[in-house]
Amino acid sequence: MKVLLIKDVKSLGKKGEIKDVKDGYGRNFLIGKGFALHATNGVIKKYEAEQKRKAKEAANELVRLQGVEKKLADIKLTIKRKLGANGSLFGAVTKDEIAHELQNQYAIEIDKKTVEIDKAIKMTGEFDISVKLGHGIHAKLTVEIVGE
Repeated sequence: MKVLLIKDVKSLGKKGEIKDVKDGYGRNFLIGKGFALHATNGVIKKYEAEQKRKAKEAANELVRLQGVEKKLADIKLTIKRKLGANGSLFGAVTKDEIAHELQNQYAIEIDKKTVEIDKAIKMTGEFDISVKLGHGIHAKLTVEIVGE
């Protein structure tokens, strides 16, 4: 019996491989547990089409993220905060605030988890922030903190 593996199976092979296995093992274990599909021509063509679609989506996502990276490099994000008597901020500027201000000022939506702040921002000035966009793309963002 030929099966198309849809998950990695430790002793058999990797996802996407077509393997020849005994009928009982294929039907009862691999197909029964959801590790494989019976390898008919229709199933193989459908799997290949799905892989092509996923590759195309990944390429489109990569192009979109590269565009976002270029936009972020050109942006100088300004965040206004109240200052204390000695000129320092009340609390620190958070990742959530940076992501929120980026959405409000430039309509660029990023997840706050992708923002990386090396050291807590507790004073006014300009800071370089790193943003991990995914697919190995890291963008630099300049954030300026000003007092109200």
